[in-house]
Amino acid sequence: MARTPSSPAFWRSPLRGPWLTSVLGVVLLAGVMVLFVTGLLSYAAYNPGLSPVNDQTPDKGILGFYLFAWPTDPPWLYRLNQGVHVTLGITLVPVLLAKLWSVVPRLFQLPPVRSLAHALERLSLLLLVGGALFEFVTGVLNVQLDYLFPGSFYPLHFYGAWVFFAAFVAHVVLRAPTALRNLRRMRERARGGEPEAPPVSSAEPSLVSPDPAEPTTSRRGALGLVGGGSLLLFVTTAGQNFDGPLRATALLAPHGGAEPGSGPGGFQINKTAASRGISAAETTEEAWRLTVTGPGGTVRLSRADLLQLPLHSAALPIACVEGWSTSDQWWRGVRLRDLAALVGYEADAPPDVLVESLQRRGAFRRAALRANQVRDARSLLALDVNGEPLTPDHGYPARVIVPAAPGVLNTKWVARMTFGDL
Repeated sequence: MARTPSSPAFWRSPLRGPWLTSVLGVVLLAGVMVLFVTGLLSYAAYNPGLSPVNDQTPDKGILGFYLFAWPTDPPWLYRLNQGVHVTLGITLVPVLLAKLWSVVPRLFQLPPVRSLAHALERLSLLLLVGGALFEFVTGVLNVQLDYLFPGSFYPLHFYGAWVFFAAFVAHVVLRAPTALRNLRRMRERARGGEPEAPPVSSAEPSLVSPDPAEPTTSRRGALGLVGGGSLLLFVTTAGQNFDGPLRATALLAPHGGAEPGSGPGGFQINKTAASRGISAAETTEEAWRLTVTGPGGTVRLSRADLLQLPLHSAALPIACVEGWSTSDQWWRGVRLRDLAALVGYEADAPPDVLVESLQRRGAFRRAALRANQVRDARSLLALDVNGEPLTPDHGYPARVIVPAAPGVLNTKWVARMTFGDL
């Protein structure tokens, strides 16, 4: 008689069992909690409350209960948060795949539903597996700059995270006692040298094959393989958070491996001027003007005018949602709060600001900053970096740089700034 996937004997790997599944589950439990928290913080860093400019997730309702004004201290906060989020997410991919492989027989078990409680558990499992795959796949695609998914990454990833997390909590509540029992049995059997056995409860379908094939490795060897895969992904990804030789190790990251160049502007560039539809002719000294608007009126400033204003310097990094970042660069320009003072605000009490770019293509052609970001003395409309004028790809003639803000809020090729509560 032919074996089908619903038959326990169809799955013959001797590695499957409560021991392997429980160990992988414990690793994922810790990792997913960190991913969820850092993901929510990353979303908060965009100040989505500044609607409709920054708000990429309409109708979020109660899901935005935790949002707060993103701080400017420490200035490396977003760099650390997003580096952990992206690097850990990629590192956990082998663990997630191994976990799904370890429980795949249960996806085909018959009867598919034995009771109402079992139906709810199966539904939570479906949402858990689907949500995990969706979050990891869209996250990796975003890191690789491959926008194959429909719609904007931000609302898709945000809502997907909450669906996954709700299913994850339900799954942990339902399965945690079994996982802990299996881990205890694992330790007891390891001490006694006994082979792994199916669970005692007949209501719980066994992951242990009744007709196992000959083993080609041990369960610890399988864990070593998974761990080695995770280590390889970590080593070839984490370097995108550093400058110098370490960045060359980030072979799997779009902003790693390749040398960004030399000189004052020799640090990572996410989007070039050409890719955003900006021509050299519109950024010349003669053509470009910055328009600043507030209750006190409107002023138009050339780059030469800006250079005549009080200039200040700040050492700040750039960090992007894709997980890459640079070390501190030395920026010089006009404080945002001083620009607010030009159009009617007290320098120590500036409002929110809407910043508009010359760019014609891509997201965040308009971005808003909160008053606390404008007020920070290190928040600049930068004109120079590392002692030289900005290069075209770094935002010449002028760009925003704000401590701890995501890279896309540090608008390049600034054309207009409108101060006022948003």
